[in-house]
Order: sequence, then C-alpha cells, then structure tokens
Amino acid sequence: MVPSQTLVHAVVFTLAVLQAMASDTFIAAVYEHAVILPRTAHKVSPNDALALMNRNMDVLEGAIKEAAQQGARIIVTPEDGIYGWLFTRETIYPYLEDIPDPEVNWIPCTDPSRFGRAPVQERLSCMARNNSIYVVANIGDKKPCNSSDPKCPSDGRYQYNTDVVFDSEGKLVARYHKYNLFMSEANHFNYPKEPEVITFETPFGKFGIFTCFDILFREPAVVLVSELQVDTVLFPTAWMNVLPFLSAVEFHSAWAMGMGVNLLASNTHNTIMSMTGSGIYAPDGARAYYYNMKTEDGHLLIAKLDSHPRLSPASPPAVSWSSYASTVESCVPDESDFSGLIFHDQFTFTELTKPEGSVTVCQKDLRCHLSYKMAEKREDEVYVLGAFDGLHVVEGQYYVQICTLLKCKSTDLSTCGQPAETAETKFDMFSLSGTFGTNYVFPEVLYSGVQLAPGEFEVLKDGHLISKKAPTKPVVTVTLFGRWYEKD
Repeated sequence: MVPSQTLVHAVVFTLAVLQAMASDTFIAAVYEHAVILPRTAHKVSPNDALALMNRNMDVLEGAIKEAAQQGARIIVTPEDGIYGWLFTRETIYPYLEDIPDPEVNWIPCTDPSRFGRAPVQERLSCMARNNSIYVVANIGDKKPCNSSDPKCPSDGRYQYNTDVVFDSEGKLVARYHKYNLFMSEANHFNYPKEPEVITFETPFGKFGIFTCFDILFREPAVVLVSELQVDTVLFPTAWMNVLPFLSAVEFHSAWAMGMGVNLLASNTHNTIMSMTGSGIYAPDGARAYYYNMKTEDGHLLIAKLDSHPRLSPASPPAVSWSSYASTVESCVPDESDFSGLIFHDQFTFTELTKPEGSVTVCQKDLRCHLSYKMAEKREDEVYVLGAFDGLHVVEGQYYVQICTLLKCKSTDLSTCGQPAETAETKFDMFSLSGTFGTNYVFPEVLYSGVQLAPGEFEVLKDGHLISKKAPTKPVVTVTLFGRWYEKD
C-alpha cells in the first residue's frame, strides 16, 4: 500500500518539528546543598522522617525555581541531599519509598497513590512539572523479597541508594541503583545484583546517570560513556575532598575532559566532612564550579553546554597517552629519588632542584617525564615529580597510574604528598607525560586555593599535557591520573 501524499507530508512535518525542537546547546544547573541532618541517630516515625525530608526539599525547591527562571532545562541535586547520612539499616528505613521502574509511565504529581505512599516522589515530580525542568535527585528505594530469593536479606527487603530523574512534565524517566557503595554504605544499603546502565533521551542530548564512588569504576561509568555514547552524565555525589588528586572539582573536571563528555556534578556541602565542590564540566574544561570550605552555604551553578559535545569543534582530539613519554630516555636510578605516601599509596619522587629543566621518574612500567620553567625558584617552597603504578586498596580496590608535579606541604621532603591548598610559585611553562598502559587518563591542573585552570592547558594527541601560556596563578599540582580498569 502506497502511503498517501497527506501522510507523507505529515511525517515530514513532524520530523522537521522534532529537529527544530532539538537544541545544539542547553542551560544546565547543579545545586550544592548544605543538608539538614537528622537530630537523632535513633529510628523515627515515617511522619518525622518526611518532616525532615520536606525541610531539605523546601531548600531544593527554591534552587529549582531559580534555575528554571534562569532558563535551565535540567538541575542535579546531591547524593544524600534529602535525608543526610550516618544511618543504620533500620534507622534509614522510614526514609525509603518504593520507586517503580520508569517503564510504568508514571507522573507522581498527578497520580500520587498509584504505587502506594510516595510523598517524596510526588513532591519532586511536582517541582519538575510546575517549573518545566528536569529534576535529578537522590533518594532511597525499598523492594520486598522473600525466602524464594536466596539473596533476600533477613528483614525481607532490599534497600538501595537511588537516583531518580523526572522530566519537565513530572514523569519518572530514570531510576538508578548505586552499584559501587562507599565503605559504611553497605551497612544500610544493598548492592544491586547486576550493575545498572541507565540512559534516557531528551531534546538536548542523551543522558546517563550514576552516583559518587561509581565514577572510579568501569561499570557503570565507562560503559555509559564509551559504549553507550551518552552526551552528558548526571552525577549526584557526597564527595569528601582528598588532596592532592581527589578533591571534587579537580577530579570531576579531569574525568569529563578525559572521557570527552559533559558532567553535571552536584555535591553535598558539609565542611566538617570536607564535602564541597560542585561543577558543570565540559570536555574542554569547567564551565562553572564551586569550592568553599569557609562557610556552610548552599550554592546554585548555572552554565551553557553543548548538547552533543563530541560534535563540537572544541571537543579535544583522541589521545595516544604513552606516545610522547615513550620517546624519552629510560629512567636511570638516581640516589636523590625518594619515596613518599599520597593517600596511602607509595610514590617515587624526585625533587625539582633547579628553576627549569627536564626530569624523569619511574615506578614499575610507568615512566613520568616533566619539562618545566619556574618564573622564580623560591627557597620556601619545594616541588617534586612523582610516579605511582599500582593497586590502591584503602576505601576500595582500583588500579591507578599517576604522574604528578606537586608542591610539597613544606620544605621538609617528608611532607611531599600531604595535602597542600596554597602555593606562591608561578611557572612560565610545564609539560607532563607518562608511559600509561591505559587509554583512560584524566588531566588535572590545580592552582593555589583549589582553583581550576580552564583554558590554560591542553593535552596534545601524543599524550603530553602542556600549559598553553604562562599559568596565571601559582601551581599546586599538575597531574595525569590514569585508571587501568583491567588490572583491578
């Protein structure tokens, strides 16, 4: 049967409308929330639990309204942003809701009782619907089970750390159960039986979502970006900063650059727990970020992103990470090399004793090479080049290869690798490279005061990170953080 001319015109018109609706850019928002925590460690009633969650959602709703008024199409809020942390399995239970599979096609705002009591999902859905904005939040999911399931917990339920996404009509479009639980989380949440890889389409790109500690592992993070080719990753987190490489803003910005994807990272804000650092990151650098260890205020970030960053002229080229460093002469053991700890990992260091030069340091198969020129060699600050090639085993097990130029905490070499936030030494140039065994390498440059350096450095195709011009601020670290997933 030949389709009628009218039908053909209708199809063509519909496709034209959909194409017109699709955006080359969009405005995104993230909110760093100073979470209102429970006043007691004991189990509370469902009504008391909801009262606390409503207090947090009051704050989030204000940020959502402001973001929508400024044109944001989507907003990400933090992990633990609605009820906090430090629960047991029993005490967190009153805060949980049964979150259905998004395939049920549900708008909680207009049909709140369809899946039982769900006041949190209802309110989040209404926030999205009333403000015509996608809302991303982190809440807790509960699922009953029984003895027919050999893995069913003794209390007859699964409990999951869960991200939800509501579209601009308030419909539940994504649900993700966190797969890589962080340390004590396993005391009150369950691991999903299999890693979930969650994506959804919007008029402004293809999105994926995961939570906090997930970013350090292949599943689901690398699968989403490398295999499913999402454009933007949504990232609720409760990230405790660990200098010199794993403070939130530097690592998340580096991850977005290394993976060639947008990352919307929303952190909780609690200076006692060293939690701060949110950002809107693109493959070519941070579009907006926030780091504040001085006050307990929340903060809204808004910035424009490319909907399809891989198609953008600004998208960084593919990198052969070991090419440049492989041309450098092999390491010759030097009696001035020394060992030092960074976040419990044993690095090999060599000191930069001259105001300019080229140095190389090795550990196992990793050869790190640095060329540099300081604007002035100060006597009161010491810098080293460091290398680490091994399995990190503290808060989790993951294999890393790291090349780093870093400022020591003091002139005492035994402090090299200890957290340092400030510096006075400026560099005229630096070039850092390494013989990495992985293609997943994340480039970081951190200036004094935990400030990023968007637009001031680049990674060339042959795998060396260079300053594009004389850095504008004193340098704390320049790092290539390699993640070798196959060796975990």
